Parts: sequence; structure tokens; C-alpha cells
Amino acid sequence: MSNLSKGLPTSRTVIVVGAGMGGLMAALRLARRGWQVQVIEARSDTGGLASGFTMNGFAFDAGPYILLDRPGLAWAFQAVGLELTEHVRLRRIESIYEVQTAAGDLCRFEADLAYTAAAFETRWPGSGVRYQHFVTTMQATYQRLAPLLRVAQPNAVDLVRTGAWRSAPFLFQSLGAILARTGLPQPLQDAIAIWTHVAGQEPHLAPSPLAFVPALIHSIGAWYPLGGIETIPRALTQAAREAGVAFRTNTRIRAIRSQQGKVCGVESETGEFWPAAAVVSNVHGLGTYLALVEEVSPRVRQRLQQLPLQSPGVCAYLAVRGNMEPPYLRFHLPGQGELCRLLILPGVLDASVEKAGWWPARLLAPMRHAQAEQMGAAGQQAFLEAILAEPWWRAGLDEVRLLATRIPAEWGAEFHLYSNSMNPVMTAHLMRAGRLAHRSPYLRGLYLAGSATHPGQWVSFAAISGILAADALCEDQPSC
Repeated sequence: MSNLSKGLPTSRTVIVVGAGMGGLMAALRLARRGWQVQVIEARSDTGGLASGFTMNGFAFDAGPYILLDRPGLAWAFQAVGLELTEHVRLRRIESIYEVQTAAGDLCRFEADLAYTAAAFETRWPGSGVRYQHFVTTMQATYQRLAPLLRVAQPNAVDLVRTGAWRSAPFLFQSLGAILARTGLPQPLQDAIAIWTHVAGQEPHLAPSPLAFVPALIHSIGAWYPLGGIETIPRALTQAAREAGVAFRTNTRIRAIRSQQGKVCGVESETGEFWPAAAVVSNVHGLGTYLALVEEVSPRVRQRLQQLPLQSPGVCAYLAVRGNMEPPYLRFHLPGQGELCRLLILPGVLDASVEKAGWWPARLLAPMRHAQAEQMGAAGQQAFLEAILAEPWWRAGLDEVRLLATRIPAEWGAEFHLYSNSMNPVMTAHLMRAGRLAHRSPYLRGLYLAGSATHPGQWVSFAAISGILAADALCEDQPSC
């Protein structure tokens, strides 16, 4: 810490560590409020896991592949003075996803509720009406609870103020408990709960708001940005630069430094020190406390280390020939307690991605974090090769070219992930416990932005968290 004397923080200087969705939103929000903002990013580009890349002429999203909370993202854009539709071209997905089970059951989810329910009714008499009732109930519950998605730490007062108190019992249940009471056949319950597989968790541990997914896709809709998810952070980066935000890329932070219990700046791996009156960390929430901050007690460290982590899993980037028939997302449940697999076909939504008869595609397989770490790089690679050898995902494809792959160890190295993980798994327990706070309870002047602070891990939730982190900072600065 010998370079700490190089400079003292000004009262209006803030450093944002990490240029993911939360960091970009926080930086832009603070710049609009008169702060001098510098974003320090370890990678050469912004966007974090929401970024993209090009290979063999095909553009691929790195991580997320669907937008399920358009109103939340629009709210975050408006909070920084932008209209979402003026910066990102969104296309509603009509045929969203299907889930095929090892037993041969097939559940397909279309935007049209009546059409979707009718197909379920044909396969399982009585299930169509039950599904429509479930969706209608979840839509009403979502409307009551949606305001809480934009509150940093909801409490009893917020429940009463927004009228959400009527749905409080819902929040104290797991997704599995919610689905068990629907009376829907088990294959359909499994298909609704497929999103828990992506996080490597079981429905009985997952938070109840995941039951909102059917309510959202049949009302607000599921959306895809033309040009890929990366167009969202790209638009925010441009707006931030225009607002005066300075970006420093290819720079990894070693530590968030403090003096007398308050942040005073950050230090890079090369020993450079940048002073700041406040720091917003868009690094992995647990990684911020366990790897970058020294002022965390052993007791707190032990508690944080016990939180389950989410592995990015394995991914294969493909070029394929064949008819691009819907749906956009094809899930497969192999059974025997294994997590799902997923084939993503952007060509179903955007014909412009076709190149000389070839289309981009991604094959994903989530992994439980502990299992992935135990396997090591060699075991992870063997698992990926086994996924590629499975026949289910090749149905309807005439030819396949493997362009690139990523295993958890490679995700961790490329995106500078803490313990090769994306974030702590948002379990029902963590959601009720209050998740990680935007305002650090351990170090004054430190704020967190990112999905670890929000009861969800979609692009919109990370964006909302950036706004809430910036607002928490401003609440502590009367002149903001």
C-alpha cells in the first residue's frame, strides 16, 4: 500500500470496479448526478457476462440469451435518462422454449397462453385449465410484488406501502412448494421449473418469484435484442462515455483500500493506486468481500463462504446447417437427477445471422459448482465432450461445426470470476435473508452492484441493482 500517498480522493470522485450491467448503470446514474466517474475493467471490453464476441463471422452472446423482465430494464434505462427502445431493438419471441424429458414428454411454451394451454390439455386432460389458472394467479401476484424489485432492501413498511403485504406468504415459500399446489402433471412442473437448473439448484430450494416466468412470457412477453444481448451494455457504454465517464480497461484490481474504516481508493495488480471518495463494486458479490476487501471479520467471511455458488457450466459455440424451426430455446432433461442441457438457436428469431447456409447456435450444460470444481479442468472438458456426443440436440440439423468451447475454468480465467462462479445462487433462503446489501455494512463508502444484490439473475435485475447502488451512494452524500 506504498502508493496510497500518491493522491487524496476528491469529494466527487467515484470508482466503479467492473463494467458489467450493474457497473455500467451505476456509472451512468452517478455521472448524470455530477460525479466524476472512472470505470476500471479487467477485460478489454465492457459488458461482463452480457458481452459478446465474433468467431468465423458469427456473432455470439457470451452469457445471457433472453430478456424476461423488459419493464425492469426499461425502468433502469429511464433512470439514466434513456429510452430502451431508442437504443435497443427488441423482438418479442413467439415460440419461446420447449422441454423434452428422458421419458419422452414434450412441453412447449408459446407467447399465446390459450394455444400453450390447449397443447397441455391434449397431452394431459385437465392440465390446460390448471395451467391458465396458475398463470393468472402468478400475474396478479407479480403485479403486487413488482414494485419491490426496485427497492434496495424491502421491509415491512415497503410491503404495506405498495400493497404487497397481501402476497407476503408467497415470498416465504419455495418454487417447488408453489408448483406442487398447482395440480399440474410432474413433467409440466419440471418444465416450468427448468430455469432453476440453469443455476444448478433444486426447485425446493429456489425462490418463489421464479414462478413468475410463465406469467411474464404470456403477458409482458419474452424478448430478444436484435444483434444479441451485447447490444444492451454496448448502448450503456456509449451513453456513459458521452456523459463523461472515463473507462480504463485491461486493468485488474487487487484490492479496495480503506483508511479508518472508509474507502479511500483501489489498487491494481501492478501496484497503481487511484483515490476515490466512494467505490462501487460490480465484481462478484462474494468475491468483493472475500478477495478485495480486508475489513471483513472472520465470522462474516465464514458465513459468506458457506453461500452456494453458481457455475457458468460448459458451452459449445456452433455453426449449424438445417431448418431454423422454432422454438428459440430447446431444453433437454436427461433424468437421474442430472441438470438440463440447452440448445439456443438465434436464427429462429433473426434471419440476418445466417452466413452462406450456416447458422450460429450454442449448446449449454449447467453444472453444480462444487461438482465442477471437484472435476477440475480435465473433468470439465470430459463432461463437455459427453454433452456434445448426446444425440438429442442434433435433431433437425443436417451438419454441425464446432467453433469454440468454454468450461468453467476457462470462464473463470477469461471473465475474472471468483472461484470460477458467476454469483451466489439466489436460493429462497438468501432472498428472504435480504441478499447482499447495496450499501456495504462492513466498509463505509463501498457499494455493491450486480445480481448478488437482487432476487434474480437476469440482465434487467443486474441493471436495476446498478441504479439502486448509485442511489444508496447518493443517499449518503447530501450534495449528490
